[in-house]
Amino acid sequence: MNTSKYPISSALTSFNSETAEPVIETAKKTAGKVHHLPPSIWKKMVGDGKSPLDKAIERTRDFFFREQLPDGYWWAELESNVTITSEYIMLFHFLGMVDKVRERKMARNILSKQSEDGSWAIWQGGAGEISATVEAYFALKLAGYSADSPEMQKARDFILSKGGILKTRVFTKIFLALFGEFSWLGVPSMPVELMLLPNWAYFNLYEFSSWARATIIPLSIVMSEKPVRKIPPNARVQELYVRPPRPTDYTFTKEDGFLTLKNFFIGADHLLKIYESSPIRPYKKKAVAIAEQWILEHQETSGDWGGIQPAMLNAILALNCLGYANDHPAIVKGLEALANFCIEDEESLVLQSCVSPVWDTALALVAMQEAGVPADHPALTKAAQWLLDLEVRRKGDWQIKAPELEPGGWAFEFLNDWYPDVDDSGFVMLAIKDIKVRDKKHKEQAIQRGIAWCLGMQSKNGGWAAFDKDNTKHVLNKIPFADLEALIDPPTADLTGRMLELMGNFKYPQSHPAAVRALEFIKREQEPEGPWFGRWGVNYFYGTWSVLCGLQAIGEDMTQPYIKKAVNWLKSKQNLDGGWGEVCESYIDRSLMGCGASTASQTAWVLLALFAAGEAGSNAAARGVEYLLATQKQDGTWDEDAFTGTGFPKYFMIKYHIYRNCFPLTALGKYRRLTAVSDEKA
Repeated sequence: MNTSKYPISSALTSFNSETAEPVIETAKKTAGKVHHLPPSIWKKMVGDGKSPLDKAIERTRDFFFREQLPDGYWWAELESNVTITSEYIMLFHFLGMVDKVRERKMARNILSKQSEDGSWAIWQGGAGEISATVEAYFALKLAGYSADSPEMQKARDFILSKGGILKTRVFTKIFLALFGEFSWLGVPSMPVELMLLPNWAYFNLYEFSSWARATIIPLSIVMSEKPVRKIPPNARVQELYVRPPRPTDYTFTKEDGFLTLKNFFIGADHLLKIYESSPIRPYKKKAVAIAEQWILEHQETSGDWGGIQPAMLNAILALNCLGYANDHPAIVKGLEALANFCIEDEESLVLQSCVSPVWDTALALVAMQEAGVPADHPALTKAAQWLLDLEVRRKGDWQIKAPELEPGGWAFEFLNDWYPDVDDSGFVMLAIKDIKVRDKKHKEQAIQRGIAWCLGMQSKNGGWAAFDKDNTKHVLNKIPFADLEALIDPPTADLTGRMLELMGNFKYPQSHPAAVRALEFIKREQEPEGPWFGRWGVNYFYGTWSVLCGLQAIGEDMTQPYIKKAVNWLKSKQNLDGGWGEVCESYIDRSLMGCGASTASQTAWVLLALFAAGEAGSNAAARGVEYLLATQKQDGTWDEDAFTGTGFPKYFMIKYHIYRNCFPLTALGKYRRLTAVSDEKA
């Protein structure tokens, strides 16, 4: 056997068939320190024939068996920040239907997230963020907390040190305006008359991202009505102004220079406010009626709108502003849908921004298959069937840009037929590809429809976005309303890599026109240092993992210089403990790309990227596997406090609680398979 490609400890460098026994005995004594070994050597070392790698895989595999829900799917918490639960408290006060018991639980959850300096961050370990802190403070006051309590004093000191309410973001100002704590004059305009623009108009609503559209349409009704609910004096937050606001504080700060896009849109907003203040708005009534109808049509049978908290909450606010009673079926179903997003126990209640059962189930299925669970195992067939039953079979908003395309694919949530996405669709098809289900023809047809839909969603520039094609009007992120820089859904490298992986796994040739265009897009998007940006996960590790897996699957020569550059960058970012980690701040500061304390999920992404590049036998891969083995807990899970998922880069980060377990299992299983093959060939 040739063992030169494995970084074997000195106790095993002399391994051969004649001297095996004494070497094995020596290795047993150091087994706690030696992990990065070929599986065949470990099996000789360990009495029960199972290596530490085998045992680690079994522990996590068994964890997923235990976690599978009765209907066959997996679903773990999707954690974000306190604004989601804070706004839930505000909603009930706006509707006048406060449940004090549940409100106390929400308040306790909010307080449990407060940082030492009195602020609230938008990701674990991040700096305090003023908008999140203002919303938490206001929610707590609505819930009855005194401004004189130590927690509130610390929060107030932080807010004032950052400039007070006037420095908060648009959505925070809107929620304050609903209760008279901020002037509607200071909220950027989003006139409801936008509903009247035809789909060919440059600024029509279908040029906005799906999540922005589903939020802006109901908000445009709210903003056209400008409601104000009176609250008790002890719930007001005027103390969060550094000084009493002046009329000029409700205008927007212009950039230096005269002819800039930002200044143009600020001027346009000023004109819109003049129009909105006019008693004569001849098209408002018609626009409101169209927006109202859009909201009602887009409500799922489960009560959801868009599968996300902002769309759901604002739809309820809009219907309330239109005179819908709290017991109207649309509002009742909407409130039930929000309640279904909650995680509640005896002491605490938190509202999730979204739920991810389809995504979680696909991830778990891929991991379980890499762990060696047979394709006909009942747990896998049940999960695959559950996914097949959730295939989207009706046209959604995407049809505006792709009117001839037939529906197919999958959404992220339990039910979100208006908004399937290519990422979930691609991963679901990869997950169920080899699983034995009772109706093979049904599976094959669903996959055919899903692939056709995904290919039809390719944008003109060769890349793929999440929910729409050619959603690329970057100018929209310059309007005053767009301070989260998330009004569009442009193609990204990570999703394009996923589509290449899908095509390659289903035997599409590299010469296929969609693949040719995607490869050109990928090469254009590569960062100068070698990696790729991660739109939907933190950050360059996520993007590079997705791209390299796609390139390998479609048949790209993985020895090419541009790929080697990415591999070398990954290796250069390995931490001393053998793992990899990247902070959320890398979205803000490029000097932090690939920098951070090691995490289980990000280490697994890098390992999977290295495997795709043919680096399973490298020292870097072995050290990464050793890190995962060394940090695994006895129940088969890993601890991970870091947020490694992305909603909106820089502004809304996510912690998928399934990531820290499913991705390491996938990486360890694939490592065992790849090194076993290499070992046999050697």
